[in-house]
Amino acid sequence: MAARPLDVFMIAGEQSGDMLGAELIRALARLNPGTTFQGVGGFAMSKAGLPSLFPMADIAVMGFLPVIAHLPTLLRRIDETAKAVIAARPDVLVIIDSPDFTHRVARRVRKALPHLPIIDYVSPTVWAWRPGRAPAMRAYVDHVLALLPFEPQAHERLGGPACTYVGHPLIERLDDLLPSADDVRRRAAPPPMLVVLPGSRRSEIGNLLKLFGETVGLLVQDKPDLQIVLPTVAHVEAMVRVGVANWPIVPRIVMDEAEKFAAFRSARAALAASGTVTLELALAQVPTVVAYKVSKIEEVIARQLVTTDHIALPNIILGERLMPELIQSAATASALAMDVADIMQDGPSRQRQLDGLERLAVAMQLPGRQRPSEAAAQTILDVVSKRA
Repeated sequence: MAARPLDVFMIAGEQSGDMLGAELIRALARLNPGTTFQGVGGFAMSKAGLPSLFPMADIAVMGFLPVIAHLPTLLRRIDETAKAVIAARPDVLVIIDSPDFTHRVARRVRKALPHLPIIDYVSPTVWAWRPGRAPAMRAYVDHVLALLPFEPQAHERLGGPACTYVGHPLIERLDDLLPSADDVRRRAAPPPMLVVLPGSRRSEIGNLLKLFGETVGLLVQDKPDLQIVLPTVAHVEAMVRVGVANWPIVPRIVMDEAEKFAAFRSARAALAASGTVTLELALAQVPTVVAYKVSKIEEVIARQLVTTDHIALPNIILGERLMPELIQSAATASALAMDVADIMQDGPSRQRQLDGLERLAVAMQLPGRQRPSEAAAQTILDVVSKRA
């Protein structure tokens, strides 16, 4: 524990970072009473006690064309944020994800305040692409707080900064994800439920929704009582509803996160786009088939840059192809239907994945079942105390 209250400057650039930052603020306040906070964040961080320099929406921009369109604002906010950190001279700077913004700020701050501890909460995916970023980070990042258990070893191998696994925030949601005894019975009883997750971005849905509908059409030929639940989010709801209108079984669409997790707890299996949702499904112990499709141009670029053997987070964490991954031309309705049918029925494929999901849950846990936000806060306090 730090010997005195700290002044923490924190920067988050998108909603997921805002949620992480809010939990981190609360954990730091519990572990080190009197700590004060300033920086850039969204509604969640503001509610937790951090007044934001400007609306986080100014920098929460994704995609090449949107970034170009907002470039003048982004450059101005980078300059403004760096100057604010330098003027404040806090005890520690914590940057949270959004490396295109936060790392640019950190580099400027390091030049002006070379002895200020700078901590990066959420490792960039140096283990998947552009590994040269890891050693480059050592010039302006003192410590990385990793969400995935293999990332400390990845940074060590690549020559990156010191790195500590502090746990994924989903660990704090296990009570919502893990099936109860009643849920387990529901999974085994007819009619079987399949959760279908075509992604949350318009591009993902454009590439996968029709394919997933064709897959469902093949599955219902053998399982006419199959129930389909499709969780989605507000900004793509209309696109999803139009896209599923002609499916052979119109899925039950759910918007609420609680409904989504309830579906996970009762689902026999899942068909999902690659993304964080595969880790949610894994922690909910749902056998899953993963698919992904991008444009030809994106495929060519990815083949040049991506260095990992897997795309699904559970597979990356375990270092094995636990969840079937069907990518690009391999992702056909017949192939997907075959793999989904295989994991829906009792047998070696389903049992192998269930056994692997238990190993994943063990790998993700922290010693003493510590909360990730408190592990992150304690690591920050330790880094600051060593630099004092």
